[in-house]
Amino acid sequence: MWLRDWGSVWLGMLMLLVCVTVSGRAVAQSGRKTKERVEAGVVYSETGGQKLLLDVYHPAGNGPHPAVLVVHGGAWMSGDRKQLQVWAKELCNRGYCAVAIDYRLAPDHKFPAQIDDCRAALLWMRKHAGELQIDTAKIGAIGYSAGGHLVALLGTTGESPTKENGQQDTRLQCIVAGGAPCDFRSMPAQAGTLTYWLGGTRAQKPDLYEQASPAAFATKDDAPTFCFNGTKDQLVPVAWTQPLVDALKEVDVEVILEEVPNADHIKAAWSPQGRRAGYDFFDKHLKPQRPAN
Repeated sequence: MWLRDWGSVWLGMLMLLVCVTVSGRAVAQSGRKTKERVEAGVVYSETGGQKLLLDVYHPAGNGPHPAVLVVHGGAWMSGDRKQLQVWAKELCNRGYCAVAIDYRLAPDHKFPAQIDDCRAALLWMRKHAGELQIDTAKIGAIGYSAGGHLVALLGTTGESPTKENGQQDTRLQCIVAGGAPCDFRSMPAQAGTLTYWLGGTRAQKPDLYEQASPAAFATKDDAPTFCFNGTKDQLVPVAWTQPLVDALKEVDVEVILEEVPNADHIKAAWSPQGRRAGYDFFDKHLKPQRPAN
């Protein structure tokens, strides 16, 4: 699973980031006009003198609305909240309040900074639910590549409010993770490819490699999860997502793995099949179900 040339893989992911962002802008510019209202550049957290920003895509109509946290990719070292703006717009058009975030990037900021920022954004959404017209019982998250990894980790490590965690609710009700690497525990112990993000090899920092692995934390109370991968993805192949799928199945959590035929990493990200199937999964879990006639 980890026998590929990781230097080439992550260089490829950085090149992919540029392609995906440009593709997203092209789709956004060519698409029909929408009724959503975008609130851009909102500060959701400040840490170490750095302001972290998000964009809120408000759907038409009165709330409370279901909401989706949107988390970009870029190998945890590049990208921004604009990368998946097409996804945010599409979700908004379907009646979701979509919240696309920036987060701190490696190598300046090592793990767990990225997941800490995702949790901070989720807590911000809950704190401001009234003004955002968000239904706090119906919050999901979607991400691709490194962003898919982060939302998968959110989904398996969310906690209900307790005295120990300061009454903070970091649970999600639904997850959509595309092209997501989900288990770093079997990476070669001496491989140095992820030192820029995890601060050392697995031999040096085994606990961090485990803490970064969504598959390590699967429990029966995790959020229903939808994963999608291209069958010809050489950057994050299906086998790198499979451990999470298997772990969730073991604890009887609803999980779906959608394989997009003949799609590489880029094509899978923008394929109607994977993306829209993920949106339908959100609809199933985050929207009120009409009673059958």
